[in-house]
Amino acid sequence: MADQKEVKYYTLEEIKQHNHSKSTWILIHNKVYDVTKFLEEHPGGEEVLREQAGGDATETFEDIGHSTDARNMSKEFIIGELHPDDRSKIQKPTETFITTTDSDSSWWSNWIIPGISAFIVALMYRFYMASE
Repeated sequence: MADQKEVKYYTLEEIKQHNHSKSTWILIHNKVYDVTKFLEEHPGGEEVLREQAGGDATETFEDIGHSTDARNMSKEFIIGELHPDDRSKIQKPTETFITTTDSDSSWWSNWIIPGISAFIVALMYRFYMASE
């Protein structure tokens, strides 16, 4: 059997303490990364990582659209995981969905206004064609 390495867990408080150039940790998908040695090599610049230091960088990391190579390279910087007790303390981004079923304005904005607009355009076209 393969020798399994025991996972080292870190609390949010421990991670928050590593927010300077001598020790820069970030959290991505509950994995703790020590990116101190990577600061000067980061293609986006050192300040990008420093802004996220000591906190959850998951949303920022995903928004950038890192390549497969970047994701594979990042694995060498993993030093542990966020302690399971602290995972619920991380604010998840709220997703905004546009719905048309529960909104009073959705009926007007999605059906009536475009319908009236189409009708007016059709009348204008008819008058234009009739005048020629």
